[in-house]
Order: sequence, then C-alpha cells, then structure tokens
Amino acid sequence: MPDYHDDLRLAHVLADAADATTMERFKALDLKVETKPDMTPVSEADKAAEELIRTSLQRARPRDAVLGEEFGMQGSGPRRWVVDPIDGTKNYVRGVPVWATLIALMERGEGGDRPVVGVVSAPALGRRWWAAEGLGAYTGRSLSSASRLAVSQVARLEDASFGYASLSGWEERGRLNRFLDLTRACWRTRGYGDFWPYMMVAEGSVDICAEPELSLWDMAATAIIVQEAGGRFTGLDGVPGPLSGNAAASNGLLHGELLSYLGG
Repeated sequence: MPDYHDDLRLAHVLADAADATTMERFKALDLKVETKPDMTPVSEADKAAEELIRTSLQRARPRDAVLGEEFGMQGSGPRRWVVDPIDGTKNYVRGVPVWATLIALMERGEGGDRPVVGVVSAPALGRRWWAAEGLGAYTGRSLSSASRLAVSQVARLEDASFGYASLSGWEERGRLNRFLDLTRACWRTRGYGDFWPYMMVAEGSVDICAEPELSLWDMAATAIIVQEAGGRFTGLDGVPGPLSGNAAASNGLLHGELLSYLGG
C-alpha cells in the first residue's frame, strides 16, 4: 500500500495557510462578495484561499492535477488534488462560524478515482479533521496532537441521530416525503449543514447524514475521513465514494436503512 504520510503533511500545511487567509477576512466589514452564475455567493476569501493552495501545489506537487471550486481543473494525471476553499460560504459571509476548507488528494486505480488523503479545517470553530488511506482518521490541533476517530455503534434507526443540510433540495427532487419519513423514524434530526454532519458521523456523535446534490469538492475530503473512521460513504445510488453527485454517510450499521429511505 502506498505511503501517504508526506501528502497528508502537505495537506496540513496547505490548510494552515488557507486558515490564515480566511480568518483574516472573516467578519470583515469590507468583505467583497459576488454572485456566481449558479446564484451562489463567492467571497474574495474563497478566491484568495484557492489561489494560495494552487500556488503551493504547483511548487510542491507540479505533476499533480488540481480541481477547485472557484478556478476549475488544471493539469491531468493519475493524482488530483480537490479543493473547496470555503465550504459554507453563505455562513462565512454572514459571520456564522460553521465553514471549512476542504482539501483532498484523489488517485486513479483499477476501481477508478478514489480519495486517499483528506483534511477538513474549520478555524472559526477551532477544529480540524483528517485521514489518509490505511492510516485512520483523526481530529486535533495538529498531526502531533490528535485523537483517533471512530463511528458510532448505534444499530437501530429509532436510536439514530440524522444530520442534513436543508429541506429545499429534497423537495426540488421530489424526495421530500421520503426524507420526512426518515426524520420521523430517527431519534433526533438536526440541520447542521455542509461539512459538519459528515465529521460528526466520523466522530460518532451523529449516525447518518445525506444530501441530494453535491459537487466532488464538497465530498472528496469528507468521504475518506468517514471511511477511515470505520463508516460508509456512498452516493444515494449506493456506489462507494464521492462520485455520484450526492451523498449518504453512516456508521455502516445503518447504511442499508438510510438508502432504503433516500436511495434510488
């Protein structure tokens, strides 16, 4: 099995630099915000953080490709870094601290592209999570100060905590009734949104989560962290990994039931 220690250390260095950039402009009164063609906001901090990560990768990994939310695809090859400079931009521009920089490395193998390194850094929350294939998943302030993550052992849906983003996406896709049926079957439901419920699945504080529409940069880092914590991360179609355009994550024990409500 390949050794991803160096790539993981690099991802932490990239996250450190991005954190400094995003925190400097968080809650700034003169923060510049634009609307993208898909009607979602993008701030100057989104662009600055992604540019910084891309420049660092060009120096440290010149042969690797880079895919980012703000500036698209650059390069080609079997290794591809996938970057969301600020996951949760709507929170960021309103001063809500639930946002993070997502950095992942994907590698092409016999089974297709898969994430092999992932870092999720949420500096306004003072939290960071990370994982690498075969090395486990962790949370902490740094590589040297961390605790290992493990998903929950909740095996019954009526005892489960379900995290999601919003109702609107499910309604737009004609799945709202199935979504509501799932919420009624669970012990607890909360709309944490964005990266956070996936990290809580990895920590064992939430048992299942799902979203009906996502991009690769929303999922690549969270997928490897959930998987290395012992959970399952698939599309709503049940295909493993972050390539389905939507997500279902769980402690593994409840994955079949999650897909039975929302899959297809």
